Amino acid sequence: MASGIKILLIRFSSIGDIVLTSPIIRCIDKQTDFEIHALTKHQNKEIFSNNPRVSKVYSFKDSTNEILKNLISEGYDYVIDLQKNLRSVKLRKKLAVKSYSFPKVNIDKWIIVNFGINTLPKLHVVDRYFKAAEPLGIKNDNKGLEYYIPADDEIIPESIDINLKEGFVAFVIGGQHTTKILPAEKVADIISKLKLPAVLIGGSDDYNRGEDIIKLLPNMGVLNLCGKFNLNQSASLIKSSSIVMTNDTGLMHIAAAFEKPVVSFWGNTIPEFGMYPYLPSNDNLSFIAEIKNLRCRPCSKIGHKKCPKKHFKCMKNQDVASIIEATNRLIIQGK
Repeated sequence: MASGIKILLIRFSSIGDIVLTSPIIRCIDKQTDFEIHALTKHQNKEIFSNNPRVSKVYSFKDSTNEILKNLISEGYDYVIDLQKNLRSVKLRKKLAVKSYSFPKVNIDKWIIVNFGINTLPKLHVVDRYFKAAEPLGIKNDNKGLEYYIPADDEIIPESIDINLKEGFVAFVIGGQHTTKILPAEKVADIISKLKLPAVLIGGSDDYNRGEDIIKLLPNMGVLNLCGKFNLNQSASLIKSSSIVMTNDTGLMHIAAAFEKPVVSFWGNTIPEFGMYPYLPSNDNLSFIAEIKNLRCRPCSKIGHKKCPKKHFKCMKNQDVASIIEATNRLIIQGK
């Protein structure tokens, strides 16, 4: 029997950050009889709505004032703020109920970006998220991430191309910032050495980059699927793949949710920020491709439109040989 206690979980954006809230949602669901509601931006609503552990989702377009009266009328007992910015703090004050948040590391990120001194805690952001739930007695079950795909969005890979039936590489080529994106020439070099067929995954903004990659790989049968499928359909392809090769993106976290082998490429950002693939019981399925000891890295906690140093060594100097070796090993492990 439900306790009648309602929790509002706040995470406005982005795709990856919302996927990273799924362990807390699962643990609240399993360890209590609380009713879970979520608040996010309108464009991200579906991720929460597809999660059967979330009873209700509120979303807004421009301001939380759009749904403030509805939130107040819910009479929440607790708020768990996993956004922790000025907007969410103001909202918590307006709701005037007991609220909890997590330790952000923005100062530590600023220190390492500007001075190269690493004071970052050796914790994944998911483990920091759980600090917000600890006062309610919620503990991390270490069972990883979750992502739910509606049945209508499930894709059968061989319906796209029969050559995908025996396995394929899902290569996520996009990213929010240019300095987090592996250059087309490097992607093509890697794909040319793969033992499995490759499909390029991304949004419509990534389509032209996909075409540039294909031009570098004539007659290899690489499929450019960027912009041809929605988020859930792309997630379905990732779920069906043999391995996922990806920049630091939301789809990287979706791959981790399905416990797929993941090769992730890191440019101006670093895994130490705490956003690497979260695989608490299967971290051997992840390979981090990065150029360590590069003095200009990290140059931002988010990213840039172009390399501030104009050389982009963090991506252009990626070691293809070690990436291919790791990819072949992970494909075997993932079977």
